[in-house]
Amino acid sequence: MKNNSVLTNCESTLIFCFSLVIIVLSVSSCSTQDHKNEYKQDSTWAMLPFQKVNEENPILIASDGVFTCPILKQEVKWEEKDVFNPTAIVRNGAIYLFYRAEDKIGKFNGTSRIGLAMGSDGIHFTRMKEPILYPSEDFMKVYEWEGGMEDPRIIENENGTYLMTYTAYDGKIARLCLASSVDLLNWTKHGLVFQGKYTDQWSKSGAIVGKQNGDKVIAEKINGKYWMYFGDTDLFIATSDDLIKWEPVEENGKLKSVLKPRKGFFDSRLVESGPYALATDKGILLLYNGMNSDTDGDPELSKGAYCSGQALFSSADPTLLIDRLDHYFLKPDQPYEIQGQVNQVCFIEGLAPLNGKWFLYYGTADSKIGVAVMESTKLTVEN
Repeated sequence: MKNNSVLTNCESTLIFCFSLVIIVLSVSSCSTQDHKNEYKQDSTWAMLPFQKVNEENPILIASDGVFTCPILKQEVKWEEKDVFNPTAIVRNGAIYLFYRAEDKIGKFNGTSRIGLAMGSDGIHFTRMKEPILYPSEDFMKVYEWEGGMEDPRIIENENGTYLMTYTAYDGKIARLCLASSVDLLNWTKHGLVFQGKYTDQWSKSGAIVGKQNGDKVIAEKINGKYWMYFGDTDLFIATSDDLIKWEPVEENGKLKSVLKPRKGFFDSRLVESGPYALATDKGILLLYNGMNSDTDGDPELSKGAYCSGQALFSSADPTLLIDRLDHYFLKPDQPYEIQGQVNQVCFIEGLAPLNGKWFLYYGTADSKIGVAVMESTKLTVEN
């Protein structure tokens, strides 16, 4: 009886230790809202993998195109300094690539205008000779001159109208703006996205939530509203009834943060929207840009490096973060990504489905444009 009692105590001790190990492992595998997902263990909701087309990149570089600036009243080499931060959309079997272009004469590191290039294979493009959107003698001049028009993001609505968010920069404040077109060639400016107390508050990078339908991505209402992620510190969110007038979502009288930087990670200094967000069967998928902190970032990355991340938000509540990759999926590792106007940058902004693939377009070191490709069969989207 005594020996049996000793054996029972040993067994109890072993069972207790084993249970403790299970509890520790279970806790360590759980996620907090800011630290949701181990990249190598659970990324089934993410768009992966993207492969850079290094044999073709960069696919677009600066050029000596000339147009007559309506403000300066003189010819300007509008894209001779840098081209970068592109957005993309498919129309009639071709990708329309809109990109930020800088001249060398604007006093704020060059005036930015938006150029357009078109191609049928996602990699080779023919550009238009003149910018498609630019500061002019119009009601937006006070906001757009002379920093210019930066960083476009585009989506289509259910009626076939194209909506483009872009940043107007007057040299002091960046303001999120909107334009629309029915043919991608002729555009109507609608002014500032945010009004009232947010008119003179810094705002950038508007990524509207959409849903894939073949080679189109159509802006999608959720709970009766359109939604847009924006920002370049934290990410914030806004809603709209018509895709033109937007209201930021607030919390305690301030912009509601839905995605924050994380110490020790690639996105430790700031987070900034990438292309449009996608409604999928797992939730709302947002590809975003993260900047590495100089002091408490990812020690394996260069200080200030821009890499690409992915986050998943709730389909029922687009403000609610469900999951987030801990690891970047694109980083600067090519010479034209490592060195340029701003070193160590891969900045994603354009995403387009074409010919069974997803084409992801990004700015390289704020100087050139690159592309990465993923087979679209690896993404399950709502139909």
